[in-house]
Amino acid sequence: MSSIETTLENEHTWQRINLGPYLKQFGFWIARIVLALIVPAIVLAIWQYAVQKQWLAEQILPSPALVWQTTLELIDTYELQDNLWISLKRVAWSVLVGGSIGLLLGFLIGLSRIAHRFIYPTFNLIAQFPVIGWIPLLMIFLGIDESLKIAAISLAVFVPVLVATYRSVLNVPAHLLEVSKVYAFSTGQTFRRVILPSALPNIISGLRQGIMQAWLSLVFVELLASSEGIGYLIVWGRQLIQPDIIFMAVIVIGIVGFVLDHILGWVEHGFSHWQRRAF
Repeated sequence: MSSIETTLENEHTWQRINLGPYLKQFGFWIARIVLALIVPAIVLAIWQYAVQKQWLAEQILPSPALVWQTTLELIDTYELQDNLWISLKRVAWSVLVGGSIGLLLGFLIGLSRIAHRFIYPTFNLIAQFPVIGWIPLLMIFLGIDESLKIAAISLAVFVPVLVATYRSVLNVPAHLLEVSKVYAFSTGQTFRRVILPSALPNIISGLRQGIMQAWLSLVFVELLASSEGIGYLIVWGRQLIQPDIIFMAVIVIGIVGFVLDHILGWVEHGFSHWQRRAF
């Protein structure tokens, strides 16, 4: 094949590639990012204006530049990374403990009428108490060590995961269960091939909610009973009368929560897409 024919063939192939949808999607994401940054930019501008006009004393409202400088200093000394890593480990252990118990009991209650009658009323009673209400009682039995924090945050994960699992099992479409009976599936086959694939996207949604509840509860727990962690930085800033540390910690908590929620949202979307293809 001559070089001219090769060039023409490559040009013809390039013309068949439709870049329109990709460019449209890229423009859509850029527009979303720009729109999402409008409100933070306005808040930052008002914050800077309030500092310049000295609406509040610097001991109460630090400047954005001071907060940024404090952030860089804590990064240089690894205090921010170390405390953030401790908090993330607490969330991970709590999700493992609370999520595992929630999944097991959720499947048990959803699959067994007897378990539903015996366990669900007690769970419904426990679910009415906020996590912060359990902390004094947990302190009596667990003290203020790491076990207290893991137990309290696990409770925040346990409730939404159990509810999502239980309801997902109950809401498996009846026609899918009828198909399993037609094919004479065993109990295990029905669970693996029908119930689990059908319930999994909603379970992932419950797990996403549980993780976000864990992150929110983590801040309360570390504010009340902790000497390390991202929530403790707020207490530390208050003790030192340095609001710049408090502002920095609050902003970091918000950013990490935002990133976690979006990552879990992509995972949830992926499982929903997988379910549509599976059924």
